[in-house]
Amino acid sequence: MAFWAFGLGYCISAAIQVFTSRAAMSRTMGGRGLRPVALGSFFGFVSSSCSFAALAATRSFLAKGAGLVPSLAFLLASTNLVIELGIVISVFLSWHFVVGEYVGGLILILVMWGIVRATRPGKLLQSVRERLEAGDDDDPWPLSALWQDRRVWGDLARAYMGEWQMVWKDVTIGFTVAGIIAAFVPGDFFVWLFPGTGTEAGPGFGQVLLQTLIGPVAAFFTFIGSMGNIPLAGLLYANGVSVAGIMAFIFSDLIVLPVLRVNAQFYGWRMAHYIAGVFLVALIVTALAVHYGFLALGLSPETTVQGLPEPESRFSLDYTFYLNAFFTVVSLAALWMSRAGEGHAHDHGHGGWLLRVLAILSLLWLAFGAGIGLIS
Repeated sequence: MAFWAFGLGYCISAAIQVFTSRAAMSRTMGGRGLRPVALGSFFGFVSSSCSFAALAATRSFLAKGAGLVPSLAFLLASTNLVIELGIVISVFLSWHFVVGEYVGGLILILVMWGIVRATRPGKLLQSVRERLEAGDDDDPWPLSALWQDRRVWGDLARAYMGEWQMVWKDVTIGFTVAGIIAAFVPGDFFVWLFPGTGTEAGPGFGQVLLQTLIGPVAAFFTFIGSMGNIPLAGLLYANGVSVAGIMAFIFSDLIVLPVLRVNAQFYGWRMAHYIAGVFLVALIVTALAVHYGFLALGLSPETTVQGLPEPESRFSLDYTFYLNAFFTVVSLAALWMSRAGEGHAHDHGHGGWLLRVLAILSLLWLAFGAGIGLIS
C-alpha cells in the first residue's frame, strides 16, 4: 500500500540533496525575524523526512551560525511538512490528517517560536555553539548537469538509496509492529489506553487532553521514526482514537528516546532536554488546536471503532500495484547506479545496533509468517 509513496518522496528528496547547498541554506537562516524562520521551514519542507538526517542537518546549521528558531523550524518542518509524509498519511489515514499534518506543522513551528522567545535560552545556546564544529559543505550540481554530466545520475541514485538506508530499519519495525498489534491486540485495549475512544458522544475535553498526553508516551516507547509511525497511527484511527491523540502521536517523532540521545551527543543533555520540552509543549498545544479547529469547522472525521481492511481488499491490480511496480524498477536502477562510479558519498546509517537487531527480528518474523501462510 505504501511503497510507491516512499519511492516518490525519496526521488524528490534526492533531487533536493543533489542540487542544493547546505551552507547556502545556513547563510539565509541567521537572525530572528520572520524571513529566516520562513526559509528554515521551507528548506525543511523540501528536505529529507528522516528524523536522524534532519538532526544532523540542524546541527550543521547551528554550527554555521543559523539562529536557534530557524534551525528548530527546519527540524520540525523536515519531519512534519515533507511531501512524502503527506503521501503516506493519505494512504493509511483520511484526508483530515493530511490537512492536520500540514496546517498543524505550521502551528507547531509558530508555537515553538513563541516558547523559545518566552524562555530566552541565550546562555544555553552560547554554550552549545562553543561545543559545535562546522561540518564540510556539500558541492551541489547545477540543474544543467542532468543532461551534461552522467555523474549527476549516480549522485541522484546514491542520495535515493541513502534515503532508504536511513529509514529501512524504522519502516520495517514500524510496519511489523503495526501488523502484530492489528493481529493480536483487541480493539478494547485502545479503548482502555485512550479514554473516551469509540464512544457515540465522542470524548469530552478532559478525555481529549488525556489522549493528547498519552500519544507522545506511546510514541516514546515505540521509538520509531515519523514514516514508520504512520501505520501505527492508522491503527489508532481505525480503533477510534481522537484527532488530537493521533496528531500528538504523529508529531512526537522528535521526542523519542533515540532522538533525545542523538541531541545529547550533539549539544549536551541540558540542550537536549530543553529541545524535547519545547517540542512536547508545542505538539500538545498544536494537537488540541487541530482537533478543535476541525470540530469548529464541522470537519471532524468519525471516530467509530472499526477493523482494518481485510488483506484481500488491500492488494489488487489497481493504480497502487502499477505505481509500486514502477518504483520497484526505479529503486533497482538506483541500486545499480549507486554501486557504479564515484560521486558524493554520505554516511546514512543511524539508530545503532538496537534498531538493526529489531529490524532483523522483524524480517525473520515476516518470513516466519509468510512460511506459515504458504503451509496453511
